[in-house]
Amino acid sequence: MNAHREVRWPLLAYIGIVLFAGFNPIGIHYAVLELPPFWGAFLRFGPAALILFAIVLIRRLPLPRGRALWGAVLFGALNTGLSFVFLYYGLKKVQPGMATVLLALVPLFTLLFAILHRQETFRWRTLLGAVISLGGILIVFQEQLHAHIPLVSMLAVILGSACLAEAAVIARKFPKNHPVTTSAIGMAVGAAIQLAVSLVFNEKWILPTKPVTWAALAYLILIGACVVFILVLYTLKHWPASTVSYQFVLIPFVTVTASTFLAQEAINPILLVGALFVITGVFIGVIYTPRKRPVEVEACAACD
Repeated sequence: MNAHREVRWPLLAYIGIVLFAGFNPIGIHYAVLELPPFWGAFLRFGPAALILFAIVLIRRLPLPRGRALWGAVLFGALNTGLSFVFLYYGLKKVQPGMATVLLALVPLFTLLFAILHRQETFRWRTLLGAVISLGGILIVFQEQLHAHIPLVSMLAVILGSACLAEAAVIARKFPKNHPVTTSAIGMAVGAAIQLAVSLVFNEKWILPTKPVTWAALAYLILIGACVVFILVLYTLKHWPASTVSYQFVLIPFVTVTASTFLAQEAINPILLVGALFVITGVFIGVIYTPRKRPVEVEACAACD
């Protein structure tokens, strides 16, 4: 029963990550249409950090110290600070669908970084699964790949992807904290970085005037930041970073479906073809585990 529960809750958390985070690129895109990008990022993560610290105080959760605190700060600098500085800048020009194509590189970055940190061993099966999944994303958005988008904006999204991947790997190196506490500290650090960058670029610190911008901010703060970040950290306590990173391969299909519904556009059949590639890649890279042949098992037993 306990073993079943240990598998069920991380899986449910992972599904929640994919569903909730799928709306984030749309929310960010609407937010930066009115707000300066770095200031818009601060307006998201600053209030989210205050909400999480309020939860920490109400529940009297212990604050980390020593290496655990350093890990939370470093996680926040990468996962919330630098990554979303790049992503908010990129999403000023890059459409949400195109951004999710580039974010699908996260599993590849995560695998590489996890190997460099000696957290995981290189497996051709995991790399193959990530490449197949990425191929599915590229199929879905092949028309958007030919759009005239500034190269610097695309590079910004790719750099954001690399920061997210490194943050996930870093999170597993340090002592484990409560997900709410780590998220609160991480978002506070990230918000400070975003505010500093906004100051350097001399952005106007304004509040939204459009209802759609307020709605986007409300979702990004409560669900896209607080809920999603807690779920990610909870899942990372149970699954390897490379496995958790597959969320970025599945999220685009939520984004496409949501944007299609919101924009009242017909779903392109290419989506179904790409979905088949993605499901195949996830199965090969994450789910499928080859069994040892009986001969190999007997040989190992003989060695003992």
